[in-house]
Amino acid sequence: MQYGTKLAEGKTKIIYAHPEDQSLAYMLQKDSISAGDGARRNEIEGKGAISGRTSANVFALLNRSGVRTHYKADPEPGVMVVERCAMLPLEVVMRRLATGSYCRRHPETPEGTRFSPPLVEFFYKDDANHDPQIDLAGIVEKGLATAEEVHFIEQEGTRVFELLEQTWAERGVQLVDLKIEFGRTPDGALIVADMIDNDSWRLWPDGDKSKMLDKQIYRNLQTVTDEALQNLKAKYEEVRDITESFR
Repeated sequence: MQYGTKLAEGKTKIIYAHPEDQSLAYMLQKDSISAGDGARRNEIEGKGAISGRTSANVFALLNRSGVRTHYKADPEPGVMVVERCAMLPLEVVMRRLATGSYCRRHPETPEGTRFSPPLVEFFYKDDANHDPQIDLAGIVEKGLATAEEVHFIEQEGTRVFELLEQTWAERGVQLVDLKIEFGRTPDGALIVADMIDNDSWRLWPDGDKSKMLDKQIYRNLQTVTDEALQNLKAKYEEVRDITESFR
């Protein structure tokens, strides 16, 4: 496959210009996995193809459900053709159940507390400062988005979460929380972009945390071994296989 100029590279992906259509780009997934703002990093052979297929399955569902995303096609595992957009340096996190970092920040909240509607939080993407939480006033002050755009992101993020929550529930899995990102198109529209894969959410089959399928397994490892990484890869493959039914 022929790619154009490299446009960007992050911890888990590389973006190339489309050689024939400058409104599009190729997004290639790496085999890397990281945690703790990159303090822990490992390679899992084949992870890029697994995560890329999972993400393409999710975006195909969103597109079919009327959510505007950057996803256009996935010509091969680990590669997506996407609409080019300027990414907002924000992580949008929707939480159905309190767990993880939320409980650490709010120790008065028991783990498992249910939020209805889902709680929406924003985090400013800044590894050097550990992606600090940011509120509406901070987003507007930094010129990242207008108040109206923030409201749209909250509403659209909730719509995405509830759609995926229902889809997972039909398969016996509780979607606990979800991180997504938005990009701004040349005409100013905000669309769901980047990746939505097994690094983006918490999945608890039968609502049982001990059965988790997601990246939290990697974060929880006391020692990273080849065996642990292979077990993690098997979970990522299981999630990919389940999401094939999203199409």
